[in-house]
Amino acid sequence: MNLLEQIKENAKGQKQTIVLPEGYEERTIKAADAVIEQGIADIILIGNKAELENKAKEFGLKNICKAQIVDPENNPRQQEFIDKLVELRKNKGMTPEEAAKLLKNPLYLGAMIVKVGMAQGEVAGADNATGDVLRPAFQIVKTKPGVSCVSGAFVMIMKDKTYGDNGIMVFADCAVLPVPSAQELAQIAVETGKTAKAIAKIQDPKVVILSFSTKGSAKHEVVDKVIEATKLAKEMAPDMKIDGELQADAALVPSVAKKKAPESSIAGSANVLVFPSLETGNICYKLVQRLAGAEAYGPILQGMAAPINDLSRGCSVEDVINVIAITCNQAIALKQ
Repeated sequence: MNLLEQIKENAKGQKQTIVLPEGYEERTIKAADAVIEQGIADIILIGNKAELENKAKEFGLKNICKAQIVDPENNPRQQEFIDKLVELRKNKGMTPEEAAKLLKNPLYLGAMIVKVGMAQGEVAGADNATGDVLRPAFQIVKTKPGVSCVSGAFVMIMKDKTYGDNGIMVFADCAVLPVPSAQELAQIAVETGKTAKAIAKIQDPKVVILSFSTKGSAKHEVVDKVIEATKLAKEMAPDMKIDGELQADAALVPSVAKKKAPESSIAGSANVLVFPSLETGNICYKLVQRLAGAEAYGPILQGMAAPINDLSRGCSVEDVINVIAITCNQAIALKQ
């Protein structure tokens, strides 16, 4: 059973409800139909019931009738949602009139459906820009207690099984935060270790915060940030295996690790790589994907109080199904 099959089976065993705000979008509604048929998740679609039924008929879909439908124009919980949004955004001067208008937007309504517990996660972005997906998520769902930043991880599955956990690794941040502080970098390291366990099924995450220096081989303020982040991450998660600052070869290659970082217990065997900036993370995941022929799954947004995941607008139906299954696994992990 490959990793994606494991993720889907885990989702089936502990079924979650996922809201899909882009109910009219062709790939999304086709994915919803397949997810329901395969028993991966229960689905909430946002849209007009008659229009969604017509879409289902147009595409020959047989399971959309089993989805829960929430119509922004006729929502029986609208007043409750308005009151909740006003409460959440009162410091920003939110009025009931503004809240009512925002909640007609499916992305705001989807985030509120997650906030009130109707759904355990949300998947969107096939038809909307990343910023439009994340803005209501940040305003309504917000981050986990004790976490101030959101980051994006990629599960990398490599043809060469020498590295990582039988060829599986997790890279972050590759999608969200351009220049994290030491505190934010530490949070990213801890959250990525959790993602490795929950999504990549790496039972023993070995997290390395990377640098161009290994254990003091170079001096620079960006190296100092990695050293501080490593210290903070170890304090945040004393039971997690975390190390830094290490160069990539010292993190991955046992023979290099023996020379450069002989005192490290995880150098040479890292399966989670945390990059010091978004620039380095994004460049590296794309290089590994293209030059090494690795499969890259993500970005998996981490740090949210409930999982909200953003799709590429170029996604396939299968991509949407996979992200729904990943979102279910994140929701399951948050309950544990």
